[in-house]
Amino acid sequence: MGRWALEVAFVWKAVLTLGLVLLYYCFSIGITFYNKWLTKSFHFPLFMTMLHLAVIFLFSALSRALVQCSSHRARVVLSWTDYLRRVAPTALATALDVGLSNWSFLYITVSLYTMTKSSAVLFILIFSLIFKLEKLRAALVLVVLLIAGGLFMFTYKSTQFNVEGFALVLGASFIGGIRWTLTQILLQKAELGLQNPIDTMFHLQPLMFLGLFPLFAIFEGLHLSTSEKIFRFQDTGLLLRVLGSLFLGGILAFGLGFSEFLLVSRTSSLTLSIAGIFKEVCTLLLAAHLLGDQISLLNWLGFALCVSGISLHVALKALHSKGDGSPKPLKGQGSNPDRELLLWSSQQGEDDYEEEEDCLVAQGQQ
Repeated sequence: MGRWALEVAFVWKAVLTLGLVLLYYCFSIGITFYNKWLTKSFHFPLFMTMLHLAVIFLFSALSRALVQCSSHRARVVLSWTDYLRRVAPTALATALDVGLSNWSFLYITVSLYTMTKSSAVLFILIFSLIFKLEKLRAALVLVVLLIAGGLFMFTYKSTQFNVEGFALVLGASFIGGIRWTLTQILLQKAELGLQNPIDTMFHLQPLMFLGLFPLFAIFEGLHLSTSEKIFRFQDTGLLLRVLGSLFLGGILAFGLGFSEFLLVSRTSSLTLSIAGIFKEVCTLLLAAHLLGDQISLLNWLGFALCVSGISLHVALKALHSKGDGSPKPLKGQGSNPDRELLLWSSQQGEDDYEEEEDCLVAQGQQ
């Protein structure tokens, strides 16, 4: 009876993990192809991003309200001083990362976007060294060389290469390195109480919206105000379809952030990191099959080299977390009652800081 119970528990754990990974894949891969498809007919990616931010804020506020009503515990609300001094830099970097990424879809293929965004791990490592979140080791230098070399091989003599789009997404990857480094620092400040991702999203979205607005006003404001798809619409049905399409993208964006945290909370950060690597492979295969992206043998070799660098970094993080017996920050928050209520269960004895740090690296691949 005991052995049968263990087998059932193992099968249930495997099925649950597979289901969570597939849920993460649906949101992550889905929003990439969805945004690419949408920008083919709607050429205002910054406005699209701002509407997504509004939807994410709406859903995160609704989630906070539901949790507060169920638990009868007040949610964290930062003071204006902490909000502007500590959250604003992270929000601005996040807004630029997401905005430039969506902007690049006007010019480049999904395959080139996916590969270039994978280089965000490279910039995360660089800024982690600058902010002394990582120690310089020979293995990290090897990771940097593998990812940089793979990116060069993937873009070398690419028949569908576009300089403007590549510059946008590479800039997004660079800013993404700053973004996730600042996010990691923000999450380490336990006194702010933003360990729950719903609270983090709730506080980030308004500043992200304001940070992206000047860029939108300069590059898209005049064109959007004269576009018949929004402000000068002639067909109400077309307007509703456009707004519905934009709203659906916002739901996918919220679902992506929540599915990432759900996966790492119910399994482990290593699961998310490995799933992120295979997600890149799936995205490239789908781009080549569904969209006709042309990927040469040299491009595939470059991608394999980049994946090797990311895999090496994941392996190093796994060995470091197992072999390091020193105390870690934020230990013992795995039984947070709010998190239990939000996710229906929590992992006892899990090291949240290590999970969040690896989760940031995995998210940087998107």
